[in-house]
Parts: sequence; structure tokens; C-alpha cells
Amino acid sequence: MKGKRKLLQSIPNLELSDILQFHFSILRTISAIFVLFLGLNLSYAQSTGEALDHQNLLDSLKQVYFLSEEKNVNLLVNMLQEDPNPDSMLKYGRILLDKSIKDSADLFTFQAFLHLGNAYVLKGELSQGLENYFQGMKYAEDAGYEEGRGKLFIAIANTYSQSGNSQNATVYYGRSIDILREGNDSLALASAIFNAGDEYLTMGKLDSALLYTQEALIIFGKVNYPLGEAYCFGNKGMIFAKNGNNSVAEESINNAISILEEYKDYYPISVYLEFMSSIYLDNGDLTRALNYAQRSLDLANQYGIKDQISQSNLTLSNIHEQIGNTSKAFEYYKNHILYRDSVNNIDAVQEMANLRTDYEVSQKQIKVDLLEKEALIKDLQTKRQRFIIYGVLILLILVALLAFLTFRRYRYEKETKQIIEKEKNRSEELLLNILPAETAEELKENGKVKAQRINSATVLFTDFKSFSAISEHITPEQLVKSIDYYFKEFDRISMKYNLEKIKTIGDSYMCAGGLPIENQSHARDVVLAAKEMMAFVKKKVVDDLTHFEMRIGIHTGPIVAGIVGIKKWQYDIWGDTVNIASRMETNSVPGKINLSETTYELIKSEFDCEYRGSIDVKNRGIWKMYFLKDV
Repeated sequence: MKGKRKLLQSIPNLELSDILQFHFSILRTISAIFVLFLGLNLSYAQSTGEALDHQNLLDSLKQVYFLSEEKNVNLLVNMLQEDPNPDSMLKYGRILLDKSIKDSADLFTFQAFLHLGNAYVLKGELSQGLENYFQGMKYAEDAGYEEGRGKLFIAIANTYSQSGNSQNATVYYGRSIDILREGNDSLALASAIFNAGDEYLTMGKLDSALLYTQEALIIFGKVNYPLGEAYCFGNKGMIFAKNGNNSVAEESINNAISILEEYKDYYPISVYLEFMSSIYLDNGDLTRALNYAQRSLDLANQYGIKDQISQSNLTLSNIHEQIGNTSKAFEYYKNHILYRDSVNNIDAVQEMANLRTDYEVSQKQIKVDLLEKEALIKDLQTKRQRFIIYGVLILLILVALLAFLTFRRYRYEKETKQIIEKEKNRSEELLLNILPAETAEELKENGKVKAQRINSATVLFTDFKSFSAISEHITPEQLVKSIDYYFKEFDRISMKYNLEKIKTIGDSYMCAGGLPIENQSHARDVVLAAKEMMAFVKKKVVDDLTHFEMRIGIHTGPIVAGIVGIKKWQYDIWGDTVNIASRMETNSVPGKINLSETTYELIKSEFDCEYRGSIDVKNRGIWKMYFLKDV
């Protein structure tokens, strides 16, 4: 379910807190002095130790900044942190950006790009928000601010999630969590973990969603952040509901709503109310379903939550359709389409995908240029040392040593050539281990790789049943050993059928056929590989390894392929085909291989299949599915 505001947008903005803490305490005092001097009619507490209320503080900060001769960037940062209005954030963010770039202050430049990105995202201009986040990444890296990079990754992931691109969102949530676990900002870490769990909930991976949500709830409790706990309660309720435990789900969601009402955070309340409506609709209680859905829509309209307005209208349309009120159902459905299209603009989604590709390629090119520069400097230093040694030897030994030096030079060059050849072969082997041969060759020749569109490829996803539940009862060492046992065999099978392994995501394995060079047998190759993988998993495991049940999903269609990554190259694929293949796996059952109709049409003459019927795939409509027989 989409609609909830991602958590880092609602937690306090803690960037640069160590730098600004002292300045901010001074600013409050200066603000009070200026307000008194100007005779402003503001209401202060009697005690000098009490802080100004939020609006008075913001007004005071602006007065101090614009009336002072020296425009202090610390004041700008505090104004940005105190003012939630996106237009104000754009105005002051641009001022901060100009000053920080002029002063070569990387940390403040990072802060400016972060707030500009937040402002654009709040205004619904997601591609411009991403562009600012990616630009801010460079300055966070230059400043050595790792936690800043972690928070930028969360913002990037939130934006991809908002546009419906779960694949990119989970990648960037993972990067943020890895960075923030090494730091001291528990609130940002908990938010990243919660948002990752929320994305897995959207994808239908309930075991992973519950695991991340439980961890986030524990951390929010330790840092005493009730709003974060409310979000966790709400998501746990949705997970319980999807698992069929409606009574526990309702209790958990009502707990979340009571906390959120206290904090006047109506965005997620609208989402949870609509979800409660869906629960009662599924149970046939149309009266209560209608009440919850109408409350959700009223809140969404009141606060301009476009995506939730769309979802609530769709739910109300379904309710009125079941009631038999066709005209009302049609009216709500039209509103659903109107708001859905305004959020999911196709051009904006494509622009965001291009931004990500440009950023990843530019980062890789910077790294390649740096390596070449270091190699050149090292080569110059080596030659200089060699000339000094040769000069000293020539002066000392002259003619008597000339023959010896000639022989030594010959031997040295021969050995060096052998070493260079050996290292070259080793580097090429390492490169081929992470990239397809054709892609590696293009990278060596051009220094970069262009994104490649492949008109027809077949994508396979696997997933182990109840992985999270099983992992709670075995040691981490046994868990990793067991996963490694299965994935090594999957790698061997993929190579056997000329498939390209893309990546593993937790307990999920992803590979594809028909790339990087297109072929006509990719659907058949993937199906044969899937059968061998399933047969291997069903065999009795040896030693103390854990046995899992597995489901597989397969879909065929066009994709875009290329390499991404900041520190490590990674060959990856994108496109709707990848998302649909993931949905095929989600809608499969343990021990079965689920095929889309597209793949079935390509292999039906060679393999026996069982028609499952037309199934509603979340966010993708109705799809015909088939089980592969004799598995």
C-alpha cells in the first residue's frame, strides 16, 4: 500500500548538529534582543530560560539575518530547519547554496542541496528533487560526512518509493542502513530501517517487512520517539492484516492512529483509515468500510495528499460498486484516475531513471580518472628512481659495469613484462567475474558503458518460504552457510544455461537470460535452469544445513541493462519486466514455478504447463499465470 509519508521527512533535521549547536544557542539570544529592540509584539515566557515558540523563533531568525551586515550561513541553516514551507525552503536554500559555493564550504553546500531536494519533493517535482540529492552527494563525500551521505541515500530511496520504483528504493535504503549503522544517529538509522520495511510491505515481502519494522520499533523506543513508534504500529497492523490476523491488525492500527492524532500527523492516519476500510470491505462489512474510507478521503482532501486521495477514491468506488450505487462508484473511480495520473507522470518517472544512470556513470568515471592519475604519478616516480640508480652506477663502475647493467636491464624488463602480464590477466579475470564479457570489453575500450536496451529477455526470481521465521531459530553462521550452499549451486546452474546472474537480495536470487547479447532461446534456458534449481532445493540437505521451501517466478519482456554503483561495479537491469517477474514470484507458491502468459507463449510447445487463471497483480492489473508441471 502506498501513501504514507516516509519517516525521514518527519523526524527532526539533525544534519550539522555538532557544528551548529553552539551557534543556535547564541542565535536564540540574539533573536530575543532584536525582537525587543524592534518593538515587535511577540509573546515570550516569563522565565528567561524558556525558548520562543516555533513561529516567533522563525520570524526572529529572519529579522536577525536580513538586518545584519554579515549574512551568516548558520542563520540560513536554522531558518531552513525551522520553516516547513517548500517555497521558503527553495528561497533560502538557493541563498545558502550561492554563499557556500562561493566560500568553498562543502558541508554547507551539501546542506543546501539536501534542503532544495526536500523542497522539490514536497512540491511533487520528484525528478528535480533527485537531481539536487545526487549533487549534494558529491559535497558530502568531499567533506567526509558519512552520516550525511546516509541521509541523502534515504531521501533518494524515499523519492524512488514515492514514484513506485521499489527496486531502486530498496537498493538505496540498503546503502543508507550500511552507512548509518557505523554512525551515532540512531533516529536516522531507525527511519532508514522503517522505510526499508515499508517498501518490502509494498512489494508484498511480508517476512522482510516485519523483520525491519520490529527492529525500527525497538530503536525508536530506545530514543523515545513516539511518532516513529506510531508508524511502526501502523505498518505492523497492515502486515498482520495481510497475514489474515484482522483483530490484532485493527488493535495495532488504532494504537498508531491514537498517537498520530496527538501529534496532528494526519497523512499516515489517512492511509491507515483507508486500510481499515479495506479490511472491513474484504469481510463484507460495507457500513464500517464506507465510514473508514470516507474519513480517509476527508483527511486526504483537507491536507492535499494526492496519492492518498487517489487510493481512497478507488476504495470508495469499490464499496459503492458492491452496494449497487453505480453512479457513485463511477464518480469516485474518475477521481481516482485523475489523481493517480497526476502523481505517476510517465515523463517524470523516466527523467528520474535517467538521473540515477547519469549519477552512477559519473561517479564511476571519476574513480577511473583518479586511478589513471595515480598510476601516472607512480610511473613517473618509478622512472625517476631508476634514473638516479643508473647514474650512480655509471659514475662508479663506468665501462666495467656496462655489460652487467645491460644484462640486468634486459632481465628486469623481462620479469616486469611477466609481472604486468600476470596482473593484467588477474584484473581481467576479476572484471569478468562481476561483469559480462561484452560489457567488460566496452568498459576497457571506452572507460564507460552505455545503457543497453534489450527487446526481449527472460527474468527469474526465487524466494525462500518463511525465511525470517526460520532465521530466528538458527544461528547466523548456520543461516549464512545454508544460503551459500543453495546460491553456489544456483550460480553453477546459471552458467550452465548461459544466464546472467544479476544479484541476490537477502534470501532472493535474481538472474536473466538473453543478455547482454540477445538470443532466441532465453525463455527455454531460464525455464530449464528454474527446474534444476527447484529440484536441487527439494533434495535432502547434508550436514547441519537448513532446508527451505522455495517459490520461483518468471516473466519475459524488454529491459534496459548497464552497470551501476559508487564504489563497486554492478551489472544490473531495469524496466517493468523486472517488476512483473518479481510479482510472478510473489504470486507463486512453495515448490512451484509460476510463469507469466508472455513466457508461457514462448515455451508452451516444449513444456507442460497448468493454467492457474487470471490473477490480480498489485499495481499491474490482471495477469494470466501458469504453473510449470513435473517440477
